[in-house]
Amino acid sequence: MEQSRFVSTEKLLIAGPCSAESLEQVLLTAKSLDCYPDMFFRAGLWKPRTMPSSFEGVGSKGLMWLREVKRLYGLKVCTEVASPNHVEQCLDAEMDALWIGARTTTNPFSVQDIADALSGTDIPIFVKNPLNPDVKLWIGAVERLYRSGCRNICAVHRGFCLADNGIYRNSPLWQVAIEFRRLMPQTKLICDPSHIAGRSELVFDVSQTAMNLCFDGLMIEVHSDPLQAKTDAKQQLSPVQLHELLSRLQLPHSNDSQSAEDLELLRGKIDQTDAEIVSLLAQRMEIVKQLSEVKHRNNMSILQIDRWKDILQSRMQQADKLHLNSDFVKDIFEQIHRESVALQDKIAKSH
Repeated sequence: MEQSRFVSTEKLLIAGPCSAESLEQVLLTAKSLDCYPDMFFRAGLWKPRTMPSSFEGVGSKGLMWLREVKRLYGLKVCTEVASPNHVEQCLDAEMDALWIGARTTTNPFSVQDIADALSGTDIPIFVKNPLNPDVKLWIGAVERLYRSGCRNICAVHRGFCLADNGIYRNSPLWQVAIEFRRLMPQTKLICDPSHIAGRSELVFDVSQTAMNLCFDGLMIEVHSDPLQAKTDAKQQLSPVQLHELLSRLQLPHSNDSQSAEDLELLRGKIDQTDAEIVSLLAQRMEIVKQLSEVKHRNNMSILQIDRWKDILQSRMQQADKLHLNSDFVKDIFEQIHRESVALQDKIAKSH
């Protein structure tokens, strides 16, 4: 099989079934992936399921199955931990890496317990984002591990559980991952497209977006027979599908000198435009202050709902004419309006 650009780079690849179901299934999947000798083979043993009637994993006996993967195929192996007991068993079984799932990351007490259990070890730890889009909670989990002495930590973006996730199982909210990278530039960040997508046919597009955003790797669920999987069957790829995905992925090239010059020129224009936008926002808020005084003198309510409806409608119509995404403009003006109302309320209370 021809090696993909993804594999030939330093991008991290973690692949394997959502759940270890049997020794045969684990070994069959691993055998189909041993063409990626630098990857981590993943398989969940303890599954924190929403419903207690769901398959919750094979537990500790799966550790021996993963050891067989190491022995037969030379692959590094990893699994999810959700308690100090899991950590202890995995360390005793010589797992090569561990990951902390989204449900666990959401609970600082659980993360601290795991961090304490890992104190003094140097095993790589992958930390998935919490279920809710709280970047500080995600960073907090990483910092707890770091304070325990863990130094080989990698964050995993697996999407967020919202009331409306659109076409995805978990909304990607790429801006949250970008903010994590801004605040934690020294921490590697990879993407779990399987849990974002929720459907195998969407996994490639999510993976490509992650590469376009310069993520450091991918964690992808791969099953020897996805349709028969006991957990998350719809989002798992077959080994053949994984090979195809990796071969199709386009990775950004490094910049040449001409590209760098072009980028600097365009970035300069963006910086100038952004400065003008901020200046205009400041001017607008000064007008809002004046507006607030007029309303106060005439005993008028802060919120003029008909005026607000007119503003929103007209700005969205203007956006359409300029070929801008009207929903994007709507979000901007809703935020501006919230800030304007808050400022007027503050002024009114000061009188």
